[in-house]
Amino acid sequence: MHFSRMIPGLGEQFDIEIKVVSKPRHEYQSASYAESGLPRAPAIMIGDEVIVVGADIDEADLHNKISRHLHRI
Repeated sequence: MHFSRMIPGLGEQFDIEIKVVSKPRHEYQSASYAESGLPRAPAIMIGDEVIVVGADIDEADLHNKISRHLHRI
């Protein structure tokens, strides 16, 4: 499943804030974006950790990664 469909439900389930950033393609391809240190889109980050870039992720796998992150903080 594409993660854009599962993100809202996971935010509610874990009672965490979900921030979705959507920009025009040319902004993601700009030099200033490249210098930002952020991953290319589409991507999922939890805190400063990049979970997935440019691919779909299994919902159970994403659920497990969120759980592990929350137990570390």
